[in-house]
Amino acid sequence: MERIRVHDKEFIPYLSEQTIQDRIAELAKQISVDFKDRNVLFLGILNGSFIFAADLFKRITIPAAISFIKLVSYKGTSSTGTVITSIGLEEDLSGKDVIIVEDIVDTGKTLTEFLPSLVKQNPNSVRICTLLQKPEALQYPLDVDYIGFSIPNKFVVGYGLDYDGLGRNYAEIFQLAE
Repeated sequence: MERIRVHDKEFIPYLSEQTIQDRIAELAKQISVDFKDRNVLFLGILNGSFIFAADLFKRITIPAAISFIKLVSYKGTSSTGTVITSIGLEEDLSGKDVIIVEDIVDTGKTLTEFLPSLVKQNPNSVRICTLLQKPEALQYPLDVDYIGFSIPNKFVVGYGLDYDGLGRNYAEIFQLAE
């Protein structure tokens, strides 16, 4: 992996494609065991989680459904502090075991604000699966059930994660160069 440039910023290699795929296989195996014989709906948070959600879902070995919702909370390299739902949920969640699929849990604000509206729909259970979590950045108490990687509080792009709309297409994850 080599350095990349996205807009005006330089990024250095952080997680290889193989490392990411190996971890996703482990997460899928655990989720498949934990939710055997359950009515599971994976709920991907767009735009960032679409690649992770697809790769995870392909490895799930139990019957399951998938849907997506778009929540927006980032501008540039910073969280805006405001969560906007721009594409809403169209699924009936009653009695379903919902697994929210996120690309990254940063401050925790996005999910903390979204969860109450989800719980109102009477799912059987709600779990959170994220590819990346930044424990140092967490400002809202949030229990994440499945974590791909805990990473330092540094900005990352690639594998669905972007910087002002660009950089999602890389199969690897890159960290902002200092």
